[in-house]
Amino acid sequence: MIEKNQISHIRKSLQAELLTLFFEDRLFEEIDQIPIRRHPRTTPSVRCCVYKDRAMTRYRLMTALGIDVETQDDDFQTLEGYAYEAVNRKKPQSKILTIIDIACDSCQQNSYMVTDLCTGCVARPCQINCPKDAIQVINGKALINQELCVNCGICKKVCPFNAVAYSPVPCEESCPVDAIHRDPETGKEVIDYDQCIFCGRCTRACPFGTIMERSEIIGVARHLKLEKSKVIALVAPSIVGQFPGSTGQVVGALKKLGFDEVYEVAFGADITAKKEAEELIEKLAEGQPMLGTSCCPAYIESVKKQVPEFLPFVSHTRTPMAYTAELARKEHPEAKIVFIGPCIAKKFEGSQNDDIDYVLTYEELGSFFLAQHVEVTEMPEAEYATASATKEAQRFCVDGGVTETVKLYARELAPDLEVKPFFINGLDKKGLRQLKMAAAGKFPANNLLECMSCEGGCLAGPGVLVAPNISTRKLPKD
Repeated sequence: MIEKNQISHIRKSLQAELLTLFFEDRLFEEIDQIPIRRHPRTTPSVRCCVYKDRAMTRYRLMTALGIDVETQDDDFQTLEGYAYEAVNRKKPQSKILTIIDIACDSCQQNSYMVTDLCTGCVARPCQINCPKDAIQVINGKALINQELCVNCGICKKVCPFNAVAYSPVPCEESCPVDAIHRDPETGKEVIDYDQCIFCGRCTRACPFGTIMERSEIIGVARHLKLEKSKVIALVAPSIVGQFPGSTGQVVGALKKLGFDEVYEVAFGADITAKKEAEELIEKLAEGQPMLGTSCCPAYIESVKKQVPEFLPFVSHTRTPMAYTAELARKEHPEAKIVFIGPCIAKKFEGSQNDDIDYVLTYEELGSFFLAQHVEVTEMPEAEYATASATKEAQRFCVDGGVTETVKLYARELAPDLEVKPFFINGLDKKGLRQLKMAAAGKFPANNLLECMSCEGGCLAGPGVLVAPNISTRKLPKD
């Protein structure tokens, strides 16, 4: 579920300000003034002092410029210098995330604590059930010895007054693959990129805005501004409901920004589903018991890095983004191709695909609309450059949508085949265990596994603007 918060507001407003300066040819002259303008000495500080507030704005601007602040931070480099680097960058890098270490508040390690709701009851289930004898009752209140506590959570479960609270480290708690941990020397959080699946949950979980994705908004803006550049937008099915107005008006708004053509990625979803249906029939005929879908890049990375035993079951079919980009590249060989969707993991996938030049999230697209004063509801209706997709493919972005489209084509190719799906709706530690079980043949009644990294599907991705329960209503009905 997407939640409105001050971090997302700051991120979007900074991106919009950068883009406004760029389109008005004022970026290099004024970018170094942004931290000072936003944090004058006369206003109250958010952190310890106005200078740290300015430093934080500087780092956020750097990430919006696509800079890896962990490795490229230079106290003597101006934001103007980083802006020149962003404008001249030829290709986005595959390291999508970066950590602003001065923003890390060194959260207390995951722990359970007894609150003032404790009544010191006679039953004392917390103390009796603690496997490590870590709880004592002193002066009529339970206390937890953190040196003995193993964070099993039993005390919280058994307390009849809900007096035990769990205090997590938000980024660590959100990561499904334990790719984030505290550096014992600095006390700051670090990302193990050998384990990271780029799901993006940590970027939305941290309440301090410590973990940021590196943006390529300036690269896209550069090509939109240059008249000699043809720029093609590939729009994911989850665009539905992200902006006010109809889908046709969103297409019109993209053309107003300067995109020459807009391709519907649901067209590629039909190709993916048909090929996965063919592959499912082929693999089952060969004796393979199950086929796993291939559309979610975060899930694919989790298989490669966490559950390699399931890799033989993953479909070799390419993603809807890949097939749509292939078509766009064939029709416009010299164009710059920009995928627009809800997903940070797509930025990683795009960096591995020569047909994709840039990837934007809906949040970043919203910043373009703000900077260029484009009101979607005021735009004329425009059409996609691709042929119409099936309504099933247009529902690829919700859990079960991939399966329904594969079923559609499987019925055409093999009417007697019964597709028996198993769903992992939101990849977490339980989902990883289920992948291991599937690889071990523990689900003999199922022959198709659909896995979505985000619970609810792509409409719940880290780059969306609207809560999925709202945007889902605008999808084509079953």
